[in-house]
Amino acid sequence: MVNSEAGTTGASNVIGEPAAADPADVARKKAAAPTLKLPPEPEWELGEDGRVTYYKMQSMDVRRKARNRIGELLFNMFITHIPSHTIRQGFLRLFGATIGEWSTIMRGTTILDIEFLTIGNGTTIGFRCLLDARAGLWIGDNVTIASDVHLLGGGHDINHPDFLPIPIPTVVEDYVWIASRAMVLPSLIGRGAVVAAQALVVKDVAPLDVVGGNPAKPFAKRNPDALGYSAKYRPLFC
Repeated sequence: MVNSEAGTTGASNVIGEPAAADPADVARKKAAAPTLKLPPEPEWELGEDGRVTYYKMQSMDVRRKARNRIGELLFNMFITHIPSHTIRQGFLRLFGATIGEWSTIMRGTTILDIEFLTIGNGTTIGFRCLLDARAGLWIGDNVTIASDVHLLGGGHDINHPDFLPIPIPTVVEDYVWIASRAMVLPSLIGRGAVVAAQALVVKDVAPLDVVGGNPAKPFAKRNPDALGYSAKYRPLFC
C-alpha cells in the first residue's frame, strides 16, 4: 500500500506506519505565513509484517527531484562562496527560492531544498548559517539572522523501528532577531521576537518575547513601538 496522506504524530493503527506533522500545527503556520511553500507529502509502502519497505520523503517526480538536488549541491559547494549578492541570490531564485527585495544571504550559508525557501523583503542572513527548507522554511520581512544560526525543518521519529523523518515546517515572522549560533527547531517564531545567542528553541516563541538558554525560555518583552525599521544590509563582497 502506498500512502501519501498526512497522518498524526500520535500512535498509528498500523505498526511501522510513519508519523507526520500535526495538521493543526501546519495549518497554524500557513495562517501566519500564507506564502509558505510546503513540499509534496511523503509516500511509503508497508510490508505484510507492518514494517516500511519503501519511503520517499517528498513524492515528486525524478526530474524535479534531480533539479532540486543539483541546485542544492552547486550552491552549497560553490555558489555560496562567490562574493556577489547578485550571483548568489540569482542562482537561488533560478532554482525556485522566493527572495524579496533588498534581502541578503551572506557567504558560506548552506541551504537544503532551495525550492521550498521563502524570504521576505529587507531581511539579512549572516555568514555560515544553515537554512533547512526540506519541510518548508518561511522567513518574513526585516528579519535579522546573525552568523552561524541553524534553522531546522523536521526531525525523526525516535520510536519508529526505521527511524523515519518527520517533516515539520518552520516560520519566522517579521522583525525577528535571531542572534549568533542559536539553533531553532521546527517552530513558529512570532513577530518581533528575539532569540538570544546560542539559545536552543524547541517550541514556538510568542510575538515580542525575548528568549534565551537551553531550552530557550522568555525573560523579557520587546517594545512593539520599536518595530518600524528596515533590516536591509548589503555590504560589498560579503
